Amino acid sequence: MIARRLLWTLPVLAVAACSGPGSSLPPLPDTTTSAYRLGPEDQLRVTVFNDPRLTGDFRVSDAGTIALPLVGSVQASGRTTTEVERAIEHEMRQKGLFRDPSVSVQVLTYRPIFVLGMAEKPGQFPYQPGMTALTAVAIAGGFNYRAIRDYVSITRVGPDGRPVEYRAPREALVQPGDVVTVFERRF
Repeated sequence: MIARRLLWTLPVLAVAACSGPGSSLPPLPDTTTSAYRLGPEDQLRVTVFNDPRLTGDFRVSDAGTIALPLVGSVQASGRTTTEVERAIEHEMRQKGLFRDPSVSVQVLTYRPIFVLGMAEKPGQFPYQPGMTALTAVAIAGGFNYRAIRDYVSITRVGPDGRPVEYRAPREALVQPGDVVTVFERRF
């Protein structure tokens, strides 16, 4: 009787082990190395050559803009730093501030990433270029004893502005604003 029950239980446990939390999520698409797109909470340094009064540090607002003195609001979210430079120069020409403005934009701090679930100290952490899912978990104190260590989920805002959750290997590259979730083992 016990042997029969054991034979029936083992296949059920094997199927349950293969279908762990997050196993039904779509795989994280490969990301090509393209220019970084700005988003809310990014901190920028805008340098206007030959006018230190217009030079300064600015945060991309929740609306996706930066507010510059004399220039006004300039759309930054979804653009590269080069595109924002050109937009600021265009606005300066439009407003008659400079004939041939020269602007430089650089990212001082990226928007944060978030680590949730079975990490030792989940929370919000600063993003660093080249960060992987494993690095993000390590910054959050590492996996706790109940964590699934082979994969995580990464929730990323897509081009349409809606968040999408993916299954990702430990070596997957994280992007600013991503939410990394570490799953809990069932057994």
